[in-house]
Amino acid sequence: MVCPSTTFAWSSDTKDQLRKFRLGTSRSNDPQAVIYLIDKNTHEIRQDEDLMTYKSLDALADDLPDHSPRFILLSYPLTLPSGRLSVPYVLLYYMPTTCNSELRMLYAGAKELMRNTSEAGRVIDLESIDDLEEIPKKLASE
Repeated sequence: MVCPSTTFAWSSDTKDQLRKFRLGTSRSNDPQAVIYLIDKNTHEIRQDEDLMTYKSLDALADDLPDHSPRFILLSYPLTLPSGRLSVPYVLLYYMPTTCNSELRMLYAGAKELMRNTSEAGRVIDLESIDDLEEIPKKLASE
C-alpha cells in the first residue's frame, strides 16, 4: 500500500523533457501529447518508454492501457469563438475505473505534483479512453 507521504522522484532528463514539451508546444498548430507513468518500484515519474509525441487524440487513445492510470500532457490548439487562437496546455489524469486500488492511490498522491511540475494550466480527469472525445469541447468551454 502506498502511503500519502510517498516521495516521488524526477530525473533531470524528465524535468528537461517537461520543460521542452511545454515551451515547444506553446505555438504549435497541431495537437501534441505525451504520456507519463509512475514506476511502481522506484516511484519515479517518467515519460512512457517509447518517448512518443502524439499528434492526435485517436493515436493517443490507441496507446493508453485499459487497466492502468497515466498522466498525459496535452497541448491542444483551437480557435475560440472570437477567432483568436488559443493553445491550452493541460494535464489529463487518466484513471480507468478498472485499475486496482494500489495504483489509484499511487497516482492520486502524485496528481498535484505532476500538475505543478509540468506547469499545466488545468487538470481534466478521464475515466475511459472514450472520454478523450470530449476534450475539444471541454477546452473550448474554458
